[in-house]
Amino acid sequence: MKKRIVVCLLAVIVWGCKEKETPVEPTVAETMKTYTIEQMMDNEAIRGGSFSPDKSRLLVSSNRSGIYNMYTISAQGGEMKPVTASDSSSVFGISYFPEDERMLFRMDGNGDEIYHIYLRDLDGSHRDLTPYEGKRANFYGWTKNKSSFLFSSNKRDDRYSDLYEIDIRDFSEKLVYTNEEGYFLGGLSNDKKYLTLIKPINTNDSDLFLYGIEDKSLTKINQNQSANSPEDFSPDGKYVYFTTDEGGEFSRLMRYGIADKTVEEVMQRDWDILGSYFTENGTYQVTYINEDAKNVIEVMDVANGKNIELPALDGMDITNVGFSRDEKSMRFYAGGSHTPSNLYVYDLETKEQTKLTEVLNNEIQGQDLVHAEVIRYKSFDGLEIPAIYYKPHQATADNKVPALVWVHGGPGGQSRQNFNSLLQYVVNHGYAVLAVNNRGSSGYGKSFFKMDDLNHGDKDLKDCIEGKNWLAEQKEINPDKIGIIGGSYGGYMTMAALTYAPEEFDVGVNLFGVTNWIRTLRSIPPWWEAQKEALYLELGDPNSADSVRLRAISPLFHTDKVTKPLIVLQGAKDPRVLQVESDEIVAGVKANGVPVEYVLFEDEGHGFVKKENQIKANSKILEFLDRYLKKEKEKPVQDGQSMTTDPETKP
Repeated sequence: MKKRIVVCLLAVIVWGCKEKETPVEPTVAETMKTYTIEQMMDNEAIRGGSFSPDKSRLLVSSNRSGIYNMYTISAQGGEMKPVTASDSSSVFGISYFPEDERMLFRMDGNGDEIYHIYLRDLDGSHRDLTPYEGKRANFYGWTKNKSSFLFSSNKRDDRYSDLYEIDIRDFSEKLVYTNEEGYFLGGLSNDKKYLTLIKPINTNDSDLFLYGIEDKSLTKINQNQSANSPEDFSPDGKYVYFTTDEGGEFSRLMRYGIADKTVEEVMQRDWDILGSYFTENGTYQVTYINEDAKNVIEVMDVANGKNIELPALDGMDITNVGFSRDEKSMRFYAGGSHTPSNLYVYDLETKEQTKLTEVLNNEIQGQDLVHAEVIRYKSFDGLEIPAIYYKPHQATADNKVPALVWVHGGPGGQSRQNFNSLLQYVVNHGYAVLAVNNRGSSGYGKSFFKMDDLNHGDKDLKDCIEGKNWLAEQKEINPDKIGIIGGSYGGYMTMAALTYAPEEFDVGVNLFGVTNWIRTLRSIPPWWEAQKEALYLELGDPNSADSVRLRAISPLFHTDKVTKPLIVLQGAKDPRVLQVESDEIVAGVKANGVPVEYVLFEDEGHGFVKKENQIKANSKILEFLDRYLKKEKEKPVQDGQSMTTDPETKP
């Protein structure tokens, strides 16, 4: 190296030689594009994947038309063919019939969560198989002989779901189990002799029972109070597989011997085992593990007890799998925080895989989207808080960007390493996002999960504030421009932050958030009756002395403390967080002389599923952030004026 330098110096002296410069490759930040919300929402979302009886096609649901409809797609790839053309309520495919190409699907009424099960016949006609006005029905699976299917419904009693069986030859209906004690229904054994039942104790713990259909016996499976969930019956019918966190922080997989009533451990990991099931013929056992906020899937060959090797896709994770009836083909979804999930078919014998979809809008360059990073930070009391960090490509120490703390729904939810169009949209436009999994979030052990019980709006809020402080310490973040955003319980946390810590965040984005806990807990939908007492144990009983504390933590009664700009988004059909929650918080903040915007959708429920509405909602959010957080579009607004009046925001 030294010799090369000397030679070059001599050359400069003699004839002015200059070393050739190496071209510098442009950075992603220099070449990246910013996208409109129409482009970002033109990514396609696909669900399901039931194989047709001859395995030639799959039945899926897609929102490519603007709302979800059913489509079929060849197992060899090609264009999707529409099966339904709803322009109002979303249609979600359930399954092909086992021996022919009739289909089952479900719909509700524009987000009211009152689902019905429908038949699409071979001639294309539709029929409601559960035509019970105001009552819910949910598909529970095909019976072993495939001559009937199971569904649950609260048609007998609004509060509780019973189990029914429909014969697909004449569509006659039979009651299998009458639920008079407020259980959640588990699975039915292949021989229809046993049913698993769950009785919630609190929002973490539940008792697990085995019910004998013939003798009406009821046997408790777990011994001590813990979180217990039925997963599947073994193919030979001798065991019930279930998960439990008894004796540990995380759920592990167990099995219960029906004859001898013995319990033994089957699988344990350092994270929660989310679920496990056997494929139809018992060839494979599929297990889902919640590993640091993403799915890890293990597929075990039951014959030899070894996991099969799943396809590897660069930079993506397999998030969901399903099998054909002969168990020789597997469909799977693969994606990540930077890309929506595509659907694939995998031949288990030849190991060939076929990509069936391309869901990322072809106008978007994949490298412009951001890979989220899992980070951890210390909260006010030293507790380690996990979070997912989205750092814009354009963010540097010399180009500091504004940021948002994102709070998930729940309580008890979890921000996960999945694709989120709204987050990618605001990140693409120069906002960093920290998706906080505050204490009370699931996925990090039962002790962590229970830490916010009867303490909402306090320590969990302080975790979010410490997330803001972590952001403020990052060299690429403008510490004076940090807001908070969240939906449902996250919307509550947004309002709690603006109300109880009014100087911590610069703006708030409240998506259908609870603002009056007393009213919300009193207006729980009737079909939540089985878990109402569990919710009361975690949040408080609004009909008891707890109402004093619930009022104290309800932002609606403290809007006089709000000093920072706010936007509220709400669906009029929402059965969980009623429209009045948002109506009143908007009125209260306006009266307090603070800029507030309100976006109301007449045809949405708890969360927005129609593309047109998603585009409008996300556009309004970015406009609001640009105006009040980034302050690039500052416009004079009178105190208390709504930047978007209600009539203009109705689609």
